[in-house]
Amino acid sequence: MSTDLVQRPSWRFLLSRPAHLVAFGFGIGLVPVAPGTWGTLLALPVYWLVSPRLEPVEFLLMLVVLFALGVWACDVTGRDLGIADHGGMVWDETVAFLLVLFFAPAALHWQALAFLIFRLFDILKPPPIRYYDRTIKNGFGVMLDDLIAAFYTLLVLAVAKTLLE
Repeated sequence: MSTDLVQRPSWRFLLSRPAHLVAFGFGIGLVPVAPGTWGTLLALPVYWLVSPRLEPVEFLLMLVVLFALGVWACDVTGRDLGIADHGGMVWDETVAFLLVLFFAPAALHWQALAFLIFRLFDILKPPPIRYYDRTIKNGFGVMLDDLIAAFYTLLVLAVAKTLLE
């Protein structure tokens, strides 16, 4: 059964608590079709705007803060919805894909390939992603499975870059 049939959040729900707004990617998660894809796409303009202004260490520290913020926001929002990992909670995709973009080659075609690979891993959830997705039912679990998908994506990109050079 789709989680959207159980609870379909609204702008009123998002604006009721800061955690809801963050977990739903400042409203991106309300998109009725493929919210995870839209949440992943949200990372692109954020990356393009922020990365030139931060040193690499600062960017990585920002990701740690965004990850911790996501653990809190997704935990609160999941409890309030009664659904640990509602499909509209997209902060996990956004933060994980920001990590991918940080390590991926800067060219647009590499970023597009990274997007496709990340979405594939996030949707298919190969082991151990599926295991963590099913067993850790809190904000950390919501954020963790996408972090593993980001790691897999970076491995595939590294292999592809090695083979193409």
